Amino acid sequence: MFEVLVYMFEHYIDSQYRPDDSTLSKELFAAGFDEQDINGAFDWFNQLEDTTQAISGQADILETQSYPSATRIFTADEMKKISGESIGFILFLVQANILNTAQRELVLELAMNLPQLTISIEEMRWIVLMTTWGASQAGPDKIKDYLFIEDALLNKQKPMLH
Repeated sequence: MFEVLVYMFEHYIDSQYRPDDSTLSKELFAAGFDEQDINGAFDWFNQLEDTTQAISGQADILETQSYPSATRIFTADEMKKISGESIGFILFLVQANILNTAQRELVLELAMNLPQLTISIEEMRWIVLMTTWGASQAGPDKIKDYLFIEDALLNKQKPMLH
């Protein structure tokens, strides 16, 4: 299913045109993806869009919910599914003020909703990229954050906080 999400993101993120679900489903099936993965990707992507729209309507609340010095305790299920490197990446992004705590929780929730048993660093970078893309439409500061994430995804070297 994750490959379907990446395919959708790569092909339609910069496009003003996004085909309806039926047309997109046929395109994905023709590209070699199976129906279960396609439907799962649609559900996941719809959850992302719904949550992003809800969050953008509460921007003032999000700004007050950012507590960079707060400690996040990860559950046993999160620690089992999300690699240590991925957790470190998320914590780095919060410390660098790229993600606020509400966005961090959204990223973790979306990662936990993926069907695979573990989430690698590459997958986590894609999840963060997909999650922050919608927020990048909110202004120049968010575009800068999105570009940082995009660079972190495409650049194989680990980002450093200066």
